[in-house]
Amino acid sequence: MQNLDQFIAEVSNFLWGWPMIILLLGTHIFLTVRLRFPQRKILTAIRLSVTKDKGADGDVSQFGALATALAATIGTGNIIGVATAVAMGGPGAVLWCWLTGVFGIATKYGEGLLAIKYRVKMPDGTMLGGPMYALERGLKLKWLAVLFAVFTICASLGIGASVQANAISTICYETYGISPVWAGTAIVALTTLVVIGGVKSIARVCGMLVPFMALFYVLGCLYILGVNFNFLWPAVKLICQAAFSPEAAGGGFVGGSVIMAMRFGIARGLFSNESGLGSAPIVAAAAKTRNPVRQALVSSTGTFWDTVVICAVTGLVIVSSVLAHPDITFADGASLTKAAFAKIPVIGSPLLLGGLITFAFTTILGWCYYGEMAVEYLKGKRWTHYYRILYIVVAFLGCVINLTMVWNLADCMNALMAIPNLISLLMLSGVLVRETNRYLWGNRLDDNSDDAEKQ
Repeated sequence: MQNLDQFIAEVSNFLWGWPMIILLLGTHIFLTVRLRFPQRKILTAIRLSVTKDKGADGDVSQFGALATALAATIGTGNIIGVATAVAMGGPGAVLWCWLTGVFGIATKYGEGLLAIKYRVKMPDGTMLGGPMYALERGLKLKWLAVLFAVFTICASLGIGASVQANAISTICYETYGISPVWAGTAIVALTTLVVIGGVKSIARVCGMLVPFMALFYVLGCLYILGVNFNFLWPAVKLICQAAFSPEAAGGGFVGGSVIMAMRFGIARGLFSNESGLGSAPIVAAAAKTRNPVRQALVSSTGTFWDTVVICAVTGLVIVSSVLAHPDITFADGASLTKAAFAKIPVIGSPLLLGGLITFAFTTILGWCYYGEMAVEYLKGKRWTHYYRILYIVVAFLGCVINLTMVWNLADCMNALMAIPNLISLLMLSGVLVRETNRYLWGNRLDDNSDDAEKQ
């Protein structure tokens, strides 16, 4: 088992090494340029995300789809993951993480557009879509679509169910002494109550939890930055300087090279916002929208909120806290996060714990839907009921067993999901350009799509 664990860890490190970083970041930059910088429309996208498209086909509102995608995306990686990048790559990693989010907006935009363009309407009126449908209907690559669906199911059981449940049970045990069995029982009960109602139930709960948890967390971070106000501007300068000259970090930060800062910052940004992984477009396809570009814009705000805002604020909290408290020592991201937040009286530790638990639970909900849609694509709707049972069982097991191997295996599945999804984005980039020029740059955002394809 130890040899197998080591092998999986090596595969994970390879898949998330420079080849994947270059492929993902290259796609971000390529689509940003080819689509004429859709990031310029981020304010329009935010407005559309809270606007209902009355009469449009779909299962949930655009905001509901966005909230579900954010639920699966915003997780422990936004908090501990950013600190890990700082611990391993220095404060300059925060800037590279942020830049990755800025360019990743274009990729998330492209994923949302293809999700609507190639979605299908089932006999019961529900909408199904995502990279597997873009691969099958847009590129006629059925075999690659099947592979994506299989990777999605495996990733959902790993990064979605077991890993997140384990994070919750570990926090509850280490902080409050709650048995993992009791934590697992609570997770199973709450998850069952939500997922049994399908996408509408998941979207409704995520629509309530995600804005609250994100706003509460950001406000808490802003309070911490207020406490560290005298160190805020020095932290910004240090992040920018260390991104290109790591030796400028000094203090309690690690040394290294520009390459290390880039590697950990970019990798954390890519992994955090999931732009290019192909998960978010699965739920984007269920949105009520009048044309593909409107939902594409709404989807792109997910990366904006996740990385450009939340990861950036977290990075500033971490760096400013280390500058304000030179006695902070750290060996990894988790210890650095705890040390930084613990320095803030009263609000620090509860804010961190509450954020981690809530983020992890909503991630469980979002990934359940992704896996369910992949199962429906492969085997039909009847099999989704069996998948839900399996998902809930795996979530419970995640609370009570060691997950070192599962973490690495889940990382592998995430990386393998990205490859077919990026193929669809790059090979269908002509479709993205045509639709974008027509609706976005042609000022026809309010038009109904006449390319609706129904089955």
